[in-house]
Amino acid sequence: MTNFLNKYSTIDRSLHYLAFNSTSAQISLSNLEDKIYKKKLEGIEVKNPVFVTALPRAGTTLLLELLASTSEFVSNTYRDMPFFLTPLFWDKYSRLFKQSDIPRERAHGDGMMVSVDSPEAFEEIIWKSFWQSRYRNDRIIPWSSVNYPEFESFFKNHIRKTVFLKSTNDEYKGRYISKNNLNIARLEYLNKIFPDSIILVLFRHPLQHALSLLRQHLNFLKIHENDVFASKYMEAIGHYDFGKNIKPVDFDKWLSPELLLGTKVLVFWLQYWINTYRYLLKHLPANTKFISFESLCASPAVKLEKLGELLGVRDIQELISQSGRIVLPKPHVVDIGSLNPDVLQEAQDLYESLNEASFLH
Repeated sequence: MTNFLNKYSTIDRSLHYLAFNSTSAQISLSNLEDKIYKKKLEGIEVKNPVFVTALPRAGTTLLLELLASTSEFVSNTYRDMPFFLTPLFWDKYSRLFKQSDIPRERAHGDGMMVSVDSPEAFEEIIWKSFWQSRYRNDRIIPWSSVNYPEFESFFKNHIRKTVFLKSTNDEYKGRYISKNNLNIARLEYLNKIFPDSIILVLFRHPLQHALSLLRQHLNFLKIHENDVFASKYMEAIGHYDFGKNIKPVDFDKWLSPELLLGTKVLVFWLQYWINTYRYLLKHLPANTKFISFESLCASPAVKLEKLGELLGVRDIQELISQSGRIVLPKPHVVDIGSLNPDVLQEAQDLYESLNEASFLH
């Protein structure tokens, strides 16, 4: 099966390279968008946005798709690329050659099917454009509750533009929803910018989660070795989760140079899981809810109903009707012989604490 990234033609790839190398120009054009579309955008309120996040491989894409497919929410899609920072201009121009698309398996090789109209995480492009100092050569530095009015204004305006473009009902503008794994590095700052937001943080059993992360890292190392465009694409959109572009989040300075040399072994990913969720438990804003992926899979209809109530979804049955899509993956066989028993126990204790804190018991 041809994966989604492989579908890009030579012209498509050239357009993406142009976009990747014109960030400053796009930001200037975005400010022009603000002026031209001022009257249409000023009446759109950014109200109760939803941010879905986690370490990758925790079910965030599936949850985004379930919520975004309802009439309640709007999100960015693959069609918004590559000139993501100027969505209104790009939408107007791209309509000239807009085409339908058939779903293809994404590059992860995990059975998730995507098309140009599938929701996906691209807002990291905005974060990268304004916060370059956070993206080091080999790691990402977590955000604190800081102030950056220019960025915050740009981000909110981008959300207004997304709501404007994606809403199908002029009288009711949909709520913005995004999935961005790197939002785990800035929950407190997101809470400051959007105090009425709800942030959903998923988690899985540590061993299953860590092995899934390792397998995907090895998968993308091969992909990036064989396809330069795939590597450049993932780097440009801020997907530093796996492969050649890997930049783990350095929570509480856990990431030593020695550990970074071991990304091809399971213990690294288990340590990453421990340090991530231990940090999140300590720094969890009031508007943030943990969600156990295993619990969601155990009784999807019941849990989607509860989640719909939390989010204030108007038509909860529309959400519950998709519960059949939620299936627990076949468990990986994990060889724990090389893992320190103390590390295993720490991970298990932390998993139990997450379950106790989980919104979906």
